[in-house]
Amino acid sequence: MTSPPKSNRLIRSTSPYLLQHASNPVDWFEWNAEALEKAKQEDKPILLSIGYSSCHWCHVMAHQSFENEDIAQLMNEHFVCIKLDREERPDIDQIYMEAVQAMKQNGGWPLNVFLTPDQKPFFGGTYFPPKNWAQLLLQIAKAFKEKRNEIEASANDLKNHLGISDLQRFKKLENNTSISREMLDKMFNNLENRFDFTFGGIEKAPKFVMPSIWLFLARYYQISKNKTALDMLHLTLQKVAAGGIYDQIGGGFARYSVDGEWFAPHFEKMLYDNAQLLSLYAEAYSLTNEKLYRTVVYETVRWLEREMTHYEGGFFSALDADSEGEEGKFYVWTYDEISNLLGRDSQEVIDYFGVVPEGNWEHGKNILKRQSERRRNEKLDEQIKMLLESRSKRIKPGLDDKVLTGWNALAIVGLVDAFKTFGDTYFLSLAERAIAFIEKNLVAENKIYRSFKGKPSTTTGFLDDHAFVIQAYSSLYQVTFNERYLTLAENWCKVTINDFFDSSENYFHFNSNLAEQLIARKKEIFDNVIPSSNAVMARNLYQLGILLDKSDWQELSKTMVTQLSNLIESEPVYMSHWAVLASEMSESGSEVVIVGPKAEHYRKELHHHFLPFSTVAGTNTKSSFPLFIGRDANDDRTKIYVCRNYVCQRPVESVEEAVAQINADQ
Repeated sequence: MTSPPKSNRLIRSTSPYLLQHASNPVDWFEWNAEALEKAKQEDKPILLSIGYSSCHWCHVMAHQSFENEDIAQLMNEHFVCIKLDREERPDIDQIYMEAVQAMKQNGGWPLNVFLTPDQKPFFGGTYFPPKNWAQLLLQIAKAFKEKRNEIEASANDLKNHLGISDLQRFKKLENNTSISREMLDKMFNNLENRFDFTFGGIEKAPKFVMPSIWLFLARYYQISKNKTALDMLHLTLQKVAAGGIYDQIGGGFARYSVDGEWFAPHFEKMLYDNAQLLSLYAEAYSLTNEKLYRTVVYETVRWLEREMTHYEGGFFSALDADSEGEEGKFYVWTYDEISNLLGRDSQEVIDYFGVVPEGNWEHGKNILKRQSERRRNEKLDEQIKMLLESRSKRIKPGLDDKVLTGWNALAIVGLVDAFKTFGDTYFLSLAERAIAFIEKNLVAENKIYRSFKGKPSTTTGFLDDHAFVIQAYSSLYQVTFNERYLTLAENWCKVTINDFFDSSENYFHFNSNLAEQLIARKKEIFDNVIPSSNAVMARNLYQLGILLDKSDWQELSKTMVTQLSNLIESEPVYMSHWAVLASEMSESGSEVVIVGPKAEHYRKELHHHFLPFSTVAGTNTKSSFPLFIGRDANDDRTKIYVCRNYVCQRPVESVEEAVAQINADQ
């Protein structure tokens, strides 16, 4: 009888990723004062290994190297070994990812970085096969002893490089482009030049959806009526929804497609992707009434509720790509599996999803990809339900069941956008349960905490957590008219300005002033698969500035956009959320104020329209917020005021009239 493996100190972690390494023979530390002090006391280099729980190659390296007794002995002898969950500590991950890229190495995860005892990086890379890893450990240990001066000099140079912010590299303080229609046209032209007119998306592989790009295109089309912009949006959303990147049976999206056709996904499913894609497909439906987009939203929310929801209402972080040690096994099908399950009725499903006897992917398996442009019928829907029920009996992929504050707030915004478009209280109820979860478990003493798994982490929130929470409260207010949400949005905005803002550059640090001081302090400017925290914060300042009549917040937001305008114009792919905000600023949108007993009814009707440049406030009776001054309900009639820069047109009593005023105003 074999004895159970001994646990290392990671067993006390709240991170599912770190817990995956709790039985490694490596003497892992979490990133904490004890580990950092040990490195200094023993004058040992730090081996920092960064990953996340649904990372395929992280699992591979863990199995091959970190579970190997001989390799673990080398690691323990020569290094202080720290294991880090990049989703819990994105601030540390940002710094050392930039360091590895500055070394001309490819970035990615697992990220393995060697640091001096005072945390300065001097070598790093991503995945290493076990033989190479063992050799590297010995080489690094030898070099640290024999070439210490060279290592320290190199590490100091790299630290100085990390201290230069992206703003210093890219911000133009003079000759800035004004926020104008011409600027938007240039952004669109840059996107058009990089667009894949065959399969949609930006022309390359692997392909990430990058939702903010298409949110910008929807707004640009609304402004310009340029049909090419709408065609690009449609083609991308339809190809993505038809491809293997979308789970055709269970709903929800995989992280990216490894090819250029959205066919073969990297099968992990992340909360942050699906949250943003809810917003995108809901907005696209309100713009186009395309039924496919409605189906995608409803199926994705059902997946979210079925597989990703904590019993108290928060949302889990991710599902692995792997199950039973094989990538995609949970999601793919053989021809015979479908034939045997559905019998004589199987041919329709086989044709609809392009299933072939020899398989369209690896090992005779099929990735389901919608072939037909025809609509699904009731019979096909029933067959898909049968496939889903059968699939649910398979061994499921690993679940990262930590609840991240920022990603949950993103999901709340996605659900609110779905509620706005479809008016279904199912979406709103999920959003309000999630915000209640955050308030109960991740907020204390006017502080936001980063993550929860059984208990909140000790790590306080970063700028993205604050920015997305503010956005969630602002969004919830505009669909419920619950003034508590607006008050909380204002409160967290003030906290964020106080704790994160750098007045010397007019942008926000990623780490709070109160947080642990690292070797560099970053400001997140570029959008990636998640919008940059500064872009989201700038949009919060702009929208809350309107709702709360805070001209200083609006002006700060405009300054943040203007100082980056050259970069936004030339790089709209990686500045796409800034481009969304620039489009909203260029239109100087309407403030819509609804007052009277039918305020909620009118709001619901109003939000069926695509009105991306309108901010909505309302009350049944009266309110002390600035937009309602002089506009209390004083009879049984409900009035809608359409205003621009707080100058209002005559009040109207129907949504049709209000929409006409909004459109005439643009």
